[in-house]
Amino acid sequence: MEVLAVFDAGNYQNTVSVYEKYSVRGIICRDGKLAMQCSRDGEYKIPGGGLEKGEDFTQALVREILEETGLHVVEESILELGEIREIRKDLFNPEKKYICHSMFFYCETGERQEALQLTPSEIAKGYEVKWVSPEKIYERNALIGKDPWIIRDTAFIKMLMDGKVKLP
Repeated sequence: MEVLAVFDAGNYQNTVSVYEKYSVRGIICRDGKLAMQCSRDGEYKIPGGGLEKGEDFTQALVREILEETGLHVVEESILELGEIREIRKDLFNPEKKYICHSMFFYCETGERQEALQLTPSEIAKGYEVKWVSPEKIYERNALIGKDPWIIRDTAFIKMLMDGKVKLP
């Protein structure tokens, strides 16, 4: 998959081991708007998450989109868009270097929507699904982009807006 960007904090010089993670992000577009997770604070996050043991990218994408949006992915519609790689000192274990490979995929979903199956941290942030234009997502996240995942997702949205990433 094409690497679209690498965010390297360079703050991991004293780390002794590496934690490498692969995650998937689903770009779902309807009428020019994207399905996003929106927090109580108004941060927009592209739905998706980490691969579980034994999952491939497709299986993880289908599961994560269902959990975070309640939407069912049409597997035949999935297309690779690119990867954003993040490298930094691990937030939870400062002795580890963290490398996250976020794999972005375009996908279509059916109309039916199930109840969300959020994690405790997603519930605490008050996430709900909203359909939002890329411009509104970028404008809002650029004001409050403090977390690495918001910075990553905002960069991807900017690539969409600038035409570096094209949706089918």
